[in-house]
Amino acid sequence: MASLAGLLKESGHKVTGSDANIYPPMSTLLAELDIPVKPGFKRENITQDIDLVIIGNAVSKSNEEVQAVLDSGIPYTSFPEALARFFLDGRKSLVVTGTHGKTTTTALLSWALHACGKNPGFMVGGWLKNFDRNYRIPEGDYFVTEGDEYDTAFFDKGPKFLHYRPLAAILTGIEFDHADIYDDLDHFKSSFRKFVEIIDPEGFLLVNSADDNIKDILSHASCPVETYGLTASADWRGDAYRFESGMGCFTLNHKGREMGMIRLPMIGRHNAENTVAVAALAIRLGLPADEVCRSFSTFKGIKRRQEVVGEKNGVVVIDDFAHHPTAIGLTLEGVKEAYPEGRVWAVFEPRSATSRRNVFQEIFPPSFAAADEVIIARPYSQEKIPPEERLDPARLVKDIERSGGNGHYIPDVEDIVEYITENIRAKDVVLVMSSGGFSGIHQKLLDRL
Repeated sequence: MASLAGLLKESGHKVTGSDANIYPPMSTLLAELDIPVKPGFKRENITQDIDLVIIGNAVSKSNEEVQAVLDSGIPYTSFPEALARFFLDGRKSLVVTGTHGKTTTTALLSWALHACGKNPGFMVGGWLKNFDRNYRIPEGDYFVTEGDEYDTAFFDKGPKFLHYRPLAAILTGIEFDHADIYDDLDHFKSSFRKFVEIIDPEGFLLVNSADDNIKDILSHASCPVETYGLTASADWRGDAYRFESGMGCFTLNHKGREMGMIRLPMIGRHNAENTVAVAALAIRLGLPADEVCRSFSTFKGIKRRQEVVGEKNGVVVIDDFAHHPTAIGLTLEGVKEAYPEGRVWAVFEPRSATSRRNVFQEIFPPSFAAADEVIIARPYSQEKIPPEERLDPARLVKDIERSGGNGHYIPDVEDIVEYITENIRAKDVVLVMSSGGFSGIHQKLLDRL
């Protein structure tokens, strides 16, 4: 919502907003843009000089400002509807979606198009270091959006990405998520079936070749489809992947034709896969293959995606947003590959609506296999989850140990910091994984180190 506010303000609109809690980097961004934020929600914040109210999905119909909007008759709309109305209309919409990797892939696509001179607009669910922000006003034909399958608003329970009018799209993979709004995997997949149906028939869709859950939705696609990945069967593939000198390196190949060498300053094979998808999309749009391949070497990354937040006394501390078992496993494998000399500590806070539930109780343990030490923290606001649905962190640790890992359930952040600093060694890496702030554990750990 803060990013949309920034887009609207920079487009010449007068923008104000309300929120119960706001914190950096969004609070800083809004202050720099001179966008006033009224604390809390109050009826008197809704005045008759307002032309349009944009209602986010974090508020319900019972919210007192929402009630004031409904009573006043002031026009209102949702976040994705507003994005489409003000920024996608008349432009070529490029959408990245899927359970995993969509933030990184959207950021990579935005940077590749920019580096190749296309000056796209974009909105990404992470902070792009190349631009020092997570949105940009379009100066060309393209707008890149991270397509979210979560619901739109209290008055529109469909997924956000159905509003984004895609000319072309990347689908990174499908695994069950958002257990608070989806019943099961098939219900989850139904949203993606609807999404592939709305892609422009003159456009195209790129899908991960290794994802079995994608296969049974492709019959619903309204456009040509190609696959991507690191496997030999992919239409667009990365060949001879290796990690050297801080770079993921591979050759881009399209149906037997070599397109160029890619050097990516990110760790992990999964990020190489994301890059193959972006390169394929950009080249299919008509951008020169050599320029596209060169663009990735200058990508600076995203905050909270494998971000090195500090190094003290030979110990590296990395922050990552991973919260799904697959993402945890892939991230740990990438970190292990990039830092082979020391031990990898995985510190995980179950925080998302799904990770706090027992839906992943049996699936979580093997996802930590690449870690030398695993610490599970107390799940965030567990009291908001029905008792019979809650993840059991103590049992998770026992299952990790039963499979040969070193697991510890340490509920409180201060105790986690204490345990790590007493047992850490030089050249070790601490990978902190949470979809939230995790009580500032990163800086607390660095201070103690």
